Amino acid sequence: MDESLLRTLTPAVIGILGRRGADFAAAEDAVQEALVEAVRVWPADPPRDPKGWLVTVAWRKFLDAARSDAARRLREERVDLEPEPGPAREADDTLQLYFLCAHPSLTPSSAVALTLRAVGGLTTRQIAQAYLVPEATMAQRISRAKKTVSEVRLNEPGDVATVLRVLYLVFNEGYSGDIDLAAEAIRLTRQLAAAIDHAEVAGLLALMLLHHARRPARRKPDGELVPLAEQDRGQWDTALIAEGVEILQAALARDRLGEFQAQAAIAALHADARTADETDWVQIVEWYDELARLTDNPVVRLNRAVAVGEADGAQAGLAALATLDPALPRYTAAEAYLRERAGDPVTAARLYAEAARSAPNLAERDHLTRQAARINASGAG
Repeated sequence: MDESLLRTLTPAVIGILGRRGADFAAAEDAVQEALVEAVRVWPADPPRDPKGWLVTVAWRKFLDAARSDAARRLREERVDLEPEPGPAREADDTLQLYFLCAHPSLTPSSAVALTLRAVGGLTTRQIAQAYLVPEATMAQRISRAKKTVSEVRLNEPGDVATVLRVLYLVFNEGYSGDIDLAAEAIRLTRQLAAAIDHAEVAGLLALMLLHHARRPARRKPDGELVPLAEQDRGQWDTALIAEGVEILQAALARDRLGEFQAQAAIAALHADARTADETDWVQIVEWYDELARLTDNPVVRLNRAVAVGEADGAQAGLAALATLDPALPRYTAAEAYLRERAGDPVTAARLYAEAARSAPNLAERDHLTRQAARINASGAG
């Protein structure tokens, strides 16, 4: 089955449903359901008109959902129960929704995907990018999760580890600047930290605060990205850094190391350096070693290779990078950076331009394009 065809057709089908009266979120959900149906049906019975097939099935899914929603609202309106007199109690159930979406009947990956979509407000494409899988695959995973939870009672909350993973991904998406969810993720993590005594909850909160403290310096007024080494550290929020470090130190003292504490330790070392040249890269590499041991995550190993390049020289960093899959997101950008530091500007310029073409967002693409142009302007190209 041609997944690239599905990705190409998806925006057009969503647009057609929108013109027929479906709001964007409902249209996107209906198209997700149609994509899952396509994955099931097309291999054995491919349609002559894929776009027309998707429009028809998606519209049918939308109508079914709309009728179901209307019937639900009618049942609720018929319930003859009046609220107690007096002021309503203020409540925020968002964190509880995170736990309920992380239902024990779901696998952790499916629970995270469903929660990001249903509660976190992320699109299927953003979730797919976070998990390094095709969008159609993630749409199918989310639809299966919806079907699973529709058949069970939502009275069993999920585990803390799954909720932490969701909050981490929501924060990362907000921190990228595509959707401003970072502050909401911090708020919910503060609530969780206040409710339970858990070293990794504290580690995640510390990590969020340390990263959020650098946010004012990450972009220029025109939106251009500013690399960490070039940021004006006077713009960093020292109060948030101090709070993050204090929370991290208390968590580490409990000797129950987890991946979020290790990430926070790396962020704290960056925050502790008064200038980029004073960064303790040797200790950062050691923390990346711990993080790789805890997670076996290829993206962690990619970041470790760059840190090795800073600590032991560009050639050492390139050697570490060579052990990884070149298809990893941002692999080409990391290689470009290390090639430039190794004294190979021609290759670096070519790789920066190549990385720009596959950048996950506009700001990153523009940054990488400028890097290639800078090297070419200096005579490397």
